[in-house]
Amino acid sequence: MEQTVEQKLKALYELQNIHTKIDKIRQVRGELPMEVADLEDDVLGLETRISKIKTDLDDLEDSIVTRKNTIKDAQAAIKRYDTQLKEVKNNREYDALTKEIEIQGLDIQVSEKKIKEHGFEITSKTEIFEAAQAELEGRKKDLEVKRAELGVITAETEKEEQDLQKKADKAEPQIEERLLVAYKRLRKNAVNGLAVVTIDRDSCSGCFNQIPPQRQLDIRQRKKIIVCEHCGRILVDEALTHEVAEA
Repeated sequence: MEQTVEQKLKALYELQNIHTKIDKIRQVRGELPMEVADLEDDVLGLETRISKIKTDLDDLEDSIVTRKNTIKDAQAAIKRYDTQLKEVKNNREYDALTKEIEIQGLDIQVSEKKIKEHGFEITSKTEIFEAAQAELEGRKKDLEVKRAELGVITAETEKEEQDLQKKADKAEPQIEERLLVAYKRLRKNAVNGLAVVTIDRDSCSGCFNQIPPQRQLDIRQRKKIIVCEHCGRILVDEALTHEVAEA
């Protein structure tokens, strides 16, 4: 059966009431869900950063071990070449051995320089690593507190919100699709989520702009859907809200 305009307005206002109650429950939770999500991102980012620094430190330690082994090998080679120098029979052999000793000596110098550089890097990265770990512990504690707060609030309101959402899901099919689309668009664009509002002191209670007397009369007659000229919200008269509340 085709709904009258009055029935459509009552259905819209009833749906608005349900959504307003849901909005208030979510306002109680406030910014907590976002704060929890941000802290979770912080923790994940710090854990990734710490893991990367740990890998870098391990690589530097491995590099130092490799350099130390290079020095040992070079020192052993120099000792071996020194022994061979005592047994050379011509200048060509002497020059070749001297050149090898020189190369091994350069390898030792380069390795010693790299070990010193790696040592400085390890010191610097260790400080960063320890600072990041301390920050991670702080973030984890903050996250634990915020999760607990959110858990308490959610436990207190979850059942009520679920019941209201079921009512909203049941109420939506009672509204013609065109009006429901307009209603949802208005709710999405409104800061306070109000798509259906009353007249308060001759003004729209959504944007507080004054409504002309003739327009107020039209609203009270409920012969057509009337929206605020300024904010576009659907307007209903005060008496209709009482009728919905009493139904």
